[in-house]
Amino acid sequence: MRRPHIRSVAVAVAVATAATGLAGTAFARPTPSTARAAAEAFRATARNAPVVTAARAAAFAHADASGVGTGDELRVRDVMFDPEGGRHVRFQRAHDGMPVLGGDLVVHLDGNLAYTGVTRAAGQAVRAAAGDARITARQAAAKAAAAARGDAGTAELVVDARGGSAALAYQVTVTDSALGDTSGSRTVVVDAVTGEVRSNTPDADEFLSPKLLKALRAHGETVTPTTGAASVAGAAGVTKGASGYPAPASGTGKTLFVGSVPLTTTQTSRGHFQLQDPTRYDTETRDAKGQYTESFGSGGAITGTSNTWGNGSTSDRNSAAADAQYGITKTLDFYKGTFDRAGITNKGTAARAMVHWGRGVGNAFWDPACGCMLYGDGDGDMIKKPLVVLDVTGHELTHGVVDATAKLEPTYVDRDGNQYGEPGSLNESLADVFGSNVEFYADNAKNPPNYLLGEKLGLRQKFLRRLDHPSLDKLEGTVDYWSKATYDTEVHAGSGVSSHAYYLLAEGSGKKTIGGVAYDSPTYDGGAVKGIGRAKATAVFYRALTRYMVSTTDFHDARVATLNAARDMYGATSTEYRTVDRAWAAVNVTAANTPATR
Repeated sequence: MRRPHIRSVAVAVAVATAATGLAGTAFARPTPSTARAAAEAFRATARNAPVVTAARAAAFAHADASGVGTGDELRVRDVMFDPEGGRHVRFQRAHDGMPVLGGDLVVHLDGNLAYTGVTRAAGQAVRAAAGDARITARQAAAKAAAAARGDAGTAELVVDARGGSAALAYQVTVTDSALGDTSGSRTVVVDAVTGEVRSNTPDADEFLSPKLLKALRAHGETVTPTTGAASVAGAAGVTKGASGYPAPASGTGKTLFVGSVPLTTTQTSRGHFQLQDPTRYDTETRDAKGQYTESFGSGGAITGTSNTWGNGSTSDRNSAAADAQYGITKTLDFYKGTFDRAGITNKGTAARAMVHWGRGVGNAFWDPACGCMLYGDGDGDMIKKPLVVLDVTGHELTHGVVDATAKLEPTYVDRDGNQYGEPGSLNESLADVFGSNVEFYADNAKNPPNYLLGEKLGLRQKFLRRLDHPSLDKLEGTVDYWSKATYDTEVHAGSGVSSHAYYLLAEGSGKKTIGGVAYDSPTYDGGAVKGIGRAKATAVFYRALTRYMVSTTDFHDARVATLNAARDMYGATSTEYRTVDRAWAAVNVTAANTPATR
């Protein structure tokens, strides 16, 4: 079900002047964690300044490699420091003041700030001019509203450099879209010369794709997640801050899926608590109360006089909230403990979630418009319970990490909302890879870690996807190996290529049992692969994502990115480097079969 839509059009034309981060609603009161984040941001700005200056100068000095030129401006998105000495600056390009879609690039420097290379998305010159527009902002917004069947916001002039060409266009955010099963926002790009819709993409990433939902219906499947009731010991009592309230408190979540777990919450006053973690950037879960809202501030704060949340069943609406909060904090802990990443955006800001989102919504989403996780309660028919499962949360929050780094995007979206193309498949794969690693990091007895995704959803095939042998997934038709057809494969099905490469890199090929789960990973050429271990494989993929991937990275680009990462960390003659190359060859991704045009 959806709420009614009132379509409206905003007619302003805006040209962005600064890069923005993930949207969210600020808290009214300053907190110790937000104050620390602000102080760290100030220090980082001073530390980053010479690196940014050197990288920007290098990009223009090496224009043949970077693709930047007259009329271009480079806006900083991220600055990264490697322990080995390397420096990397991620830029978003603007041309004549207009953002360039597909214009992102990463400039690589050594420890002395000398240029060592560049990774770029757009491979062609950008020459579009604002004066070439033949339709107005009002017309573009109206076309976007009609295409997405929702409320069009401000039309923004951009240069669309995706797909091998550069065209002047308008980019429009359309909210309350009536396309698909939920009323989320969409980004619509309209050609400023012809008026044609160049792309129409949902902003939120759905865990269950329209194609999968159709397959589940065709197979007569229901998603009935397996619940558990084991307990994980947690401390009792409250630790007050030096100035009194609010103060961190030790609570208990009685979850749907992982039993009783410890949760750090906020004691707001004597005998009053809130489901917000002041020790993890004020990370918070709220109750959407059936609203289709993409504004975190519209969700209701979850509070109580007991520091116990939920009762282990859906009869208490806080049970789902406890699962969500647990999953989010474990995901944050994984990224912090493994990569020293300070939150999803790496800026020390809160991760957020809303449970009970919408009515009859059988899905879970990462929503960049909200900067938060959204969980429906199920549709009451095929999806029986909220999808607040640990690996679902780890998967979806990793989409937030990708959104803050490479920002991988699908190549195209069909009329039903299914997404296609290798960059989108790589996005889904990375979410599966790091989502499974969240399970390993949490090491919860009621949710044993493994290389399976969605194993607690109650499906007949016992999992949704698996990394060792992806094609055993018959619901989505996931593929094991790369072929030229991968370009036109739905992104969840296509994710098997790089997920398989990751598993081979970590664990190797053939039969083995890990944590009680039997695996048998094949290879394209029939040759063996000896893994380097999960810790090293995960480090290589994370380094590749954050340093060497951009919005258009495909599987052959990902091979190069992971080779670069392995070279940085272990050396170009190392076993790790050679195994990365072998793992990709084992899924039919090689230098020799790299497509000439992509």
